[in-house]
Amino acid sequence: MVHFEDFGTELSRGSTPIENKPFTVIHQKTKTHYLVDSTQTIIESLRTVGIDLASSCESGTCGTCKTRYLAGEVDHRDLVLNGEDQTQYLMICVSRAKSDTLVLDW
Repeated sequence: MVHFEDFGTELSRGSTPIENKPFTVIHQKTKTHYLVDSTQTIIESLRTVGIDLASSCESGTCGTCKTRYLAGEVDHRDLVLNGEDQTQYLMICVSRAKSDTLVLDW
């Protein structure tokens, strides 16, 4: 039996909430652009256009949706990736862009 509790992971890291801004995700292989609005996560935005990528917790704690990024500045909001991993990967269930675009490789 597994018991899992999540006590507000976004604020538990001691940071203040950041206002979400829209940004664009570019798929490296196809060069297709996808808009992520201020109310969506990356994974939610991709689902709306029929792209179904692996996910589980959708709170940035399990690591299932770990995705490689190739360009852009990431706002890491997960509790899984260490500093070295954050230079190459993000969790598309919670992370956002600080830059206007992110280039992802899924």
